[in-house]
Amino acid sequence: MSSQYFIGVDIGTTGTKAAIFDLQGNQLATAYEESKLYYPEVGCVEQEPEDFYASTLRTVREVVRKSGVNPEDVLSIAFSGQMAGILAIDSKWRPVTPYDSWLDIRCRDHIDYVNKNYADLLIRITGVPPTVDHLPKMLWWKNEKPEIFEKICKFTVPSVYVAGRLTGLSGNEAFYDYTYVTFTGLFDTRKMSWSEELSETFGIPLDKMPRIVKPWDVIGELTADEAKKMGLVKGVSIVAGAGDGMASAFGAGITKPGLCLDIAGTASAFYVSTDKMIPDTKFKTLIYLKSVVPELWNVGAYINGGGLCLRWFRDEIARYERETAREMREDPYRFLDNLASKIPLGSDGLFFIPHLGGRAYPYNPKIRGVWFGFTWKHTSAHFFRAILESICYEYSYYLRILKDLFTRLELKEIRGIGGGCKSSLWTQIKADVLNVPYALLNREEYAVLALAALGGYAVGSFNDYVKTIDEWVKPVKRIMPAGESHEKYRNYAKFYEQLLNEQDKIFGQYSRSIS
Repeated sequence: MSSQYFIGVDIGTTGTKAAIFDLQGNQLATAYEESKLYYPEVGCVEQEPEDFYASTLRTVREVVRKSGVNPEDVLSIAFSGQMAGILAIDSKWRPVTPYDSWLDIRCRDHIDYVNKNYADLLIRITGVPPTVDHLPKMLWWKNEKPEIFEKICKFTVPSVYVAGRLTGLSGNEAFYDYTYVTFTGLFDTRKMSWSEELSETFGIPLDKMPRIVKPWDVIGELTADEAKKMGLVKGVSIVAGAGDGMASAFGAGITKPGLCLDIAGTASAFYVSTDKMIPDTKFKTLIYLKSVVPELWNVGAYINGGGLCLRWFRDEIARYERETAREMREDPYRFLDNLASKIPLGSDGLFFIPHLGGRAYPYNPKIRGVWFGFTWKHTSAHFFRAILESICYEYSYYLRILKDLFTRLELKEIRGIGGGCKSSLWTQIKADVLNVPYALLNREEYAVLALAALGGYAVGSFNDYVKTIDEWVKPVKRIMPAGESHEKYRNYAKFYEQLLNEQDKIFGQYSRSIS
């Protein structure tokens, strides 16, 4: 059998990552390049489409060089990328707008409008409550920049933009793979088609929306000019891929109902795999994202910047501990973990609200961070542990809603990915709070691994993409929940919800008083 290799490219918020894999799923080389974020005005966060394209060229060229593979043996390149932001192109695939990031909140008034008037309609049809995603952003461009809106041929996302550049697509050939559709705010997820009702309701023409493809669809071939820039050969299959969150979920082996995913990264996210969709019209919290596996949904929510709270604490509060760790040549997070592990469960009554940038689900931009219950007894270790516990309490809230909707759902295990999984303390807390075993996996690069499996399936190298991932990804350690700890944490989680509800009322008054 001749050698066969598959490249995955993940275009994230903070950087672009490329990796190359062989038939056995071995990662032969990886490359990473940081992204540039632009802040033209307060509340605005943009990125340049050209930066996505150029960083892809450089990182792919680097992994081909570092791996030493024969370029003629590279069969596919598949893409993943940011899901909740948008950019727009004209009929010749030229950018009409910058990338309007998911971190950009200029569309806040449009979110409030949709939330006030159409929340139930949106949740019922799309499975996602109003928040910072494509719909309010498209409304902003339509109402605030009508002259630009008229020039738009299609709305798209970073990974699709780059794939189209590499294959020479025209604007009318733009696409979304189906893992992106729930974030658009215009897609009927039960019928799996664009919604005429939502299009008419919000005045967004459906002819500006891309065609829908499957994650393993080949959308074109690498052109000769682009191949030369990347150190490859003409004709490599360019594969649609998936949104970054769903690529990571698939890459972590979330391929069956009842498996949970903890993304312990910048945005702390918790999802559960289900085989049906029951819209959360009561709490308006859970989002339904279409899994790479077409029969499944990944249901859950995330804390916008949840993991970022730990970095903030390390840099701004725990400066003494950080410097001490450096003198000891120890990782500051590990140092803080060791201190926090000596603190009793529940942090001696100290609670933290982790929504420093507002709450994403249910959407409430007025919520801010809070420390509650601290006394002269509490140390920096208490405060650090309280952050870890608060994120778990938020997950517990998501899980409570899920169990209310899915009364027969059996949770098998939580699979953790991201830097936070290195904390043995935090993984144990998550297992205890949620009362579900927590599994650590044999991999670290999940999105690009998923893209390799999809790319290989797309060109016929693998017969079954689910079986391929299940063979590549295995749990190597399971952290079991402690029943006694779970019972104690249940009461703390209930109090956290009560505290958050009261803070919601208080912050509403606070926001009005300072506006």
